[in-house]
Amino acid sequence: MNTELGTWLRAQREERGWSRSDMARRLIATARDAGDAMPTADNLRKSVYRWEAGQVELSERYRLLYCRALGIRPAQFGRQQQPATDPAGIQPAVGLRAGAGMPSLDLVAYRGIEAPGIRQSTVAHEVLMAAHEGSDHAARAEEHGIGETTLEQLQADLVRLSHLSDTGEPLMVFMDLRRVRERVFQVLERHLWPAEQADLYFILGVLNGLMGLAASRLDYPDSAEELIRSGWVYATAIDHRPLLAALRVQLSTMAYWQGMPLRSRDLAADGLQYLTSGPTAADLHLKVARAAATLGDANSARRAIGAAHEARAVDYRDELLDIGGEYAVSLATHHCFAGAALADIRGAEADAATEIERAISLYEAGPQPGEHHWFGAKAMASIDLAALRLRAGALDGAVAAIEPALSLPPARRITSVMTRLRLIRTELAAPVFRGSAQARQLDERIEEFGRDSVTAGLHALPGGPA
Repeated sequence: MNTELGTWLRAQREERGWSRSDMARRLIATARDAGDAMPTADNLRKSVYRWEAGQVELSERYRLLYCRALGIRPAQFGRQQQPATDPAGIQPAVGLRAGAGMPSLDLVAYRGIEAPGIRQSTVAHEVLMAAHEGSDHAARAEEHGIGETTLEQLQADLVRLSHLSDTGEPLMVFMDLRRVRERVFQVLERHLWPAEQADLYFILGVLNGLMGLAASRLDYPDSAEELIRSGWVYATAIDHRPLLAALRVQLSTMAYWQGMPLRSRDLAADGLQYLTSGPTAADLHLKVARAAATLGDANSARRAIGAAHEARAVDYRDELLDIGGEYAVSLATHHCFAGAALADIRGAEADAATEIERAISLYEAGPQPGEHHWFGAKAMASIDLAALRLRAGALDGAVAAIEPALSLPPARRITSVMTRLRLIRTELAAPVFRGSAQARQLDERIEEFGRDSVTAGLHALPGGPA
């Protein structure tokens, strides 16, 4: 690094009254005249700053471009010009010490202005430089990095992808989410107003959450958690409490399906400090209920289900609910999750069946206005209903109930569905079904179903999940 050269570069630019943006544009124009490709003006302006600060070396290519832009010979590059004598034959003072205890002050002409005397010249230089740098920064601030059209498109993409996460194939959704996120990353590299940056942080928080959800469904739990935590960083930066609560829902869900009910319960309970009403808050209560039921705490599970119904009944709206899709749990899915929690409580089978059958009837009726149904929810409800019927010894009823799940195409046979199907195989192994050809056929069908799942296909790929 060469700080002397950096000082010289800055002095040359300032003597001509150019801002760093002006310098960048002149270098670009000089290069284009020679048929040379160059980076954007904003990126080159940042390079000019680093060269002048002596942070990076200046390549030979840019040395020649500087010579052309400054109108000097290569032999003059980086050399201090000898000051000319005045008519009286006296050399102007350069680098004189103003007096005892005073720093050395270089008299540098700024825009061709040089006041007589050391103090006046230095003050003029510093004041003019401060004014010029201020106007240069203000000019850059007026160069908006994102316009209304771009922001509207990103917001439309957010709505589309949130809805697609409910209905589309997880792998294709993940790829689309990643593409849009890359566009947001590129926009963030530009100069933005604080409000614009906050809008983009919200979009990134939502996108990372959706990507984490898709990664989890594809059986990449570690990557999924990393993505969701990235979303948490953006949500925290803008203090978006509904988004923080929604991301806690996602982490809690992941922990449950990874066999960590204690962590799932704690994450959901933590999420309730950010939101207490509406579908997302209700979902957090249901995550607490499901984990409590798995841990054998039936009373806590029932209390949490009651709290979920109360939170759901509150008239509540927020920005996430307006996006919809994954961030707006439908009423059918709400009852599906309530039934799933009750299904894990011995003795609550009748109540569980009531909730699940209501959910299935709502799925079959189609989504209510403003709602979307997650493609996996009806399958999960059918699995839980089949499990309840198997416990009651109703094998025929279980075979009929589970059909929606076993009809899922391979691309939608996600991790949570495959994990829940193990419950059915466990129930089929009960002594009451031993020797039943129908039970054996159902068990074989479930095993075959798993071989063609999307996660099984990914495991077979090089670099797939371990």
